[in-house]
Amino acid sequence: MLRTHSCAEIKAADVGKQVTLCGWVANRRDHGKLIFIDIRDRYGLTQVVFIPKESKDAYKLAQDLRNEFVIKLK
Repeated sequence: MLRTHSCAEIKAADVGKQVTLCGWVANRRDHGKLIFIDIRDRYGLTQVVFIPKESKDAYKLAQDLRNEFVIKLK
């Protein structure tokens, strides 16, 4: 399956569940120890946070993301 949810479907009830999103990077903000990515699809927008102490590999990949990159997140 390509994705489990669209960006507009993610709700507070999904906390702790594993979801897969696909979309375009709408915005990227690097705050030093945190990277925020806004991912958008045709249905909405979802913000994703990358924290180096949670996952160094994901954080390194997020450093290279730019606007309009197409990504898939799990």
